[in-house]
Amino acid sequence: MGSSSVPQHSRPTIIDVARTAGVSKSLVSLALSNKSGVSEASRTKIFEAADQIGYTSNPWARSLVRGRTRLIGVVATDIASAYNSDVVVGIEDEAAVEEYEVLVTHGRRDPDHLTRGVQRMLQLGVDGLIVVSSRVPRAVLDAAARRRPVVVVGRPTDTGKLVDVIHNDDELGGALAVEHLHAEGHRRIGFIATSNQAAVRARGMAYEHTMQRLGLEYRWQMPAEFPKDPHFAQRVFAMMATTPSGDAPTALFVSTDGTAVRLLGEALDRGLRVPQGMALVGYNNSTLASAVRPALTSVDQPRNSMGKLAMSYLLERIEGRTEQRTEIMTPRLVPRHSSAT
Repeated sequence: MGSSSVPQHSRPTIIDVARTAGVSKSLVSLALSNKSGVSEASRTKIFEAADQIGYTSNPWARSLVRGRTRLIGVVATDIASAYNSDVVVGIEDEAAVEEYEVLVTHGRRDPDHLTRGVQRMLQLGVDGLIVVSSRVPRAVLDAAARRRPVVVVGRPTDTGKLVDVIHNDDELGGALAVEHLHAEGHRRIGFIATSNQAAVRARGMAYEHTMQRLGLEYRWQMPAEFPKDPHFAQRVFAMMATTPSGDAPTALFVSTDGTAVRLLGEALDRGLRVPQGMALVGYNNSTLASAVRPALTSVDQPRNSMGKLAMSYLLERIEGRTEQRTEIMTPRLVPRHSSAT
């Protein structure tokens, strides 16, 4: 073999491999790309030289030259969210089947941070982008979709026609929650909003419509901004304490599991039995719902399936589909001990 001298601390290149093996750069390129035109003896010599000097190929750089990286970018609202993480797992599972890699970043529930995440993914040269969030502005989604295929998992207020959208049927999910509590004998049912996002607003409208359809005039709701308060659960029970006797809710439909679990803990701290003293229904059917005691009744969104479908839609876009697709997933209620007596 030729000289194996490589400058200290520099990354070996195929030129260094060629010099070490005593062959041409073009022959090294053919061998490392596993193409024909290289004898078995030369191929062995080239791979031994590569091992000797610590050369590793850069498939990402090569794929950039070809125009495809086989990388998918995922920008999620908050990776700490059980909903977000379950959707991402579905994306990763489907991507692995199709031999794509997934890059993930999250926006910490901040539209500006989410916007920067979208821009970073595009700069990295991803083949497509899946946004697991309803907080990315339409202008940002449209600009991204003009450069790469984009699929949104969530329910943004306005997505335009350039991106595909997958979201849950929140109107049906909200109705299922209220109907369940009604069937359990509750007539004073309250609703807790956890944000002003479109999905939560839809759950709130479902609460209103279902209560009306069931012939119930009772309404009790907390403003959406309250969950940002670290003492939110205490505030809910303080508000109920100021409600005239006999008018406080006996059951709460809560728009996310995380908030429902906080309320469950506060109820138990106050000596209330659940569900006898206060029944609770959450939303998302996250791992929290089955982990707490009493286990939390929750509306299940098929989060893993939503992620897999998002990846399938994205691949269709990458292969040339241009017409918009929207999929509304069907939820189901999972009754547990927090509401079922």
